Amino acid sequence: MKFLRILLKIIGGFLLVLLLVIATMITTMDHTPYKQMAYYKEWKSLVGKVEKDTVTATDFKVGWAKVNITPSSPVPMAGYGNRRGRAYETVHDSVYVRAIVIDNGHTQAAIVSADLLIIPPTVSKVLKAKLTAKEIPFDQVFFGSTHTHHSIGGWGTGVSGLFFSGKYDPKSVERIADAIFQAIVKAKSDMEPARLAYLESKDTLDIRNRLVGEEGGVDSEVRSVGFVTETGKKAILSSYGAHSTIIQSRNMVLSRDYPGVLVDSLESGRNDFAMYMAGAVGSMGPIERGSDDFDEMKNQAFGVQQAVLSSDTILQSPKPSMQMITLPLPLREPSPRLTMDIVLRPWVFKKAFGEYPLFVKALRIGNILMVGMPCDFSGELVGGLDAYAKTKGLDLIVTSFNGGYIGYITHDKYFDRDLYETKVMSWYGPYNGAYFQEVIRDIINKLS
Repeated sequence: MKFLRILLKIIGGFLLVLLLVIATMITTMDHTPYKQMAYYKEWKSLVGKVEKDTVTATDFKVGWAKVNITPSSPVPMAGYGNRRGRAYETVHDSVYVRAIVIDNGHTQAAIVSADLLIIPPTVSKVLKAKLTAKEIPFDQVFFGSTHTHHSIGGWGTGVSGLFFSGKYDPKSVERIADAIFQAIVKAKSDMEPARLAYLESKDTLDIRNRLVGEEGGVDSEVRSVGFVTETGKKAILSSYGAHSTIIQSRNMVLSRDYPGVLVDSLESGRNDFAMYMAGAVGSMGPIERGSDDFDEMKNQAFGVQQAVLSSDTILQSPKPSMQMITLPLPLREPSPRLTMDIVLRPWVFKKAFGEYPLFVKALRIGNILMVGMPCDFSGELVGGLDAYAKTKGLDLIVTSFNGGYIGYITHDKYFDRDLYETKVMSWYGPYNGAYFQEVIRDIINKLS
């Protein structure tokens, strides 16, 4: 009996210590309205200091380039968590980094898209040190990705790396960063005077709301920027909201998914160069029609291409105005969910996932305003923003994966639903749908 009492005391003491440890790791969700939070005031201060660039320029010059980043041998793939970062087995199609550099004689900016799941924060950190005023500094580069779930990994740190991009490999990070650097340098070295146009059309047949189905809306716009140089060369940058998830996780192939088919087709037609950037893909999925993954991939790309080629063209202002801004994006402390109301404390999240700067990027070219967000930004949040921008004389393109990453941002009305995007991938608490919409409206106001 004495032994049993001692054993129970030991077990009781152990459980008490365990409970105390757990208590330091978890808390309840903070539902303080965002306008009452310090980060909201900080954002208003930051954006309040932005002034519109009113310098009159003479003309645009544009150059473009791509760099192949296909590894020489299989490496971990980034994308589906159920693969746990396993290496791809074969190459279905090569993956690239693409860059467009624009110069109006006063300002230079680069637009970069990579055939990656996201632009990893680890890569952004290396690029920030690598890019100088001699090339184009980091703050003057607008980043995006095709969001393929079948490209190279090895760039994620902590828990996110193990599940979504495989074992961390600093060489992979350096290789991606160097490819982006080289693409910018090459594009900058071959620039010509050019005209720009904005193109817009709808493709309702190739997109669905993957979060709540027909209950929710979709962003069916295909938005593009066309470039025509003085010598007649053509380039096009297109953006759409459907996730690049046509190829299923069981298919262990390296691929750009449907954006690769789209870009290749556009380049084999009337364009010398094409680029694709994932738009507001949060909550938006593709329509999968076909006999297998690769047939579905072609059908999805064909539908989007038909929309691109049938777009209404809006010529840009004869005054080649351009402005690029990169602003820190203040947020409440991270609080990833364990249940719908029990969350991890910020220090646990930072320890497990790493801590990187967060920012919003915006590039105005003529009357086109591109805004890049550090997340899977929901297409359900774009419609009102698009309409608001047009009242200010701007054509808005919102893209995801700008070089930082905070998970999914969905409409606030779904925040308390027990779904993958709103529970597993929602890391920074409530009201971010409304907050991020306000962030974009503030940018529209400042740059219009």
